[in-house]
Amino acid sequence: MNPILEVHNLTYTYPDGRLALNGVSLRIWPGERVALTGPNGAGKSTLLLALAGILHAEGSILVEGIPLSHASLPRLRARLGLVFQSPEDQLFSPTVFEDVAYAPLYQGLTPAEITARASEALAAVGMQAFAARMPHHLSMGEKKRVAIATVLAMRPAMLLFDEPSAGLDPRARRELIHLLEQLPQTLLIATHDLNLVQHICPRMLILDEGRLVADGKTEHLLADEGLLVAHGLA
Repeated sequence: MNPILEVHNLTYTYPDGRLALNGVSLRIWPGERVALTGPNGAGKSTLLLALAGILHAEGSILVEGIPLSHASLPRLRARLGLVFQSPEDQLFSPTVFEDVAYAPLYQGLTPAEITARASEALAAVGMQAFAARMPHHLSMGEKKRVAIATVLAMRPAMLLFDEPSAGLDPRARRELIHLLEQLPQTLLIATHDLNLVQHICPRMLILDEGRLVADGKTEHLLADEGLLVAHGLA
């Protein structure tokens, strides 16, 4: 089995000179569910944006063995889907269905294929009954589900999540955890929610000051109180 994602010596410096990623290297295998944790400002969101091709970082990123480049970006974005922390960044159409159909539409699919993709994605997140609703009338938990559906409509092999449980009440958070448990894709979840990590992700990465400082089994890393304290996770 080959890695679905390979990252080698990824480095990114913001325009103000701050080093956000400092030589990050990792591999993720098909079917894995991996948590990306660390304190605020550790570089988690920056790493996700680089993996999605939104930020250009030094180093190399391979998705299913294909190097991420300007030429390969449209193809690889369909294979590696990013779900932003705020669903408002992904929902902008008059109806839920139009939001979910947006990506397939711009992939050049036929109307029948677009409808099938959007319906399939909404069913996967349990939101098919909301297709005609206006996104801004939904609850935060419902908006997050629709945002996930917008990415699922591209039929990606891997999903990247930036703080998926942020802003959710306890019930919506439980429902989100259950949904994430059911998704068949490879998952990389950036989060401070260690309870979510414990439920969903057998493997855990810790990023701090742009460096990958730990990579191992979640149960082992969560049991290391000194490690968690040192990197702002206790």
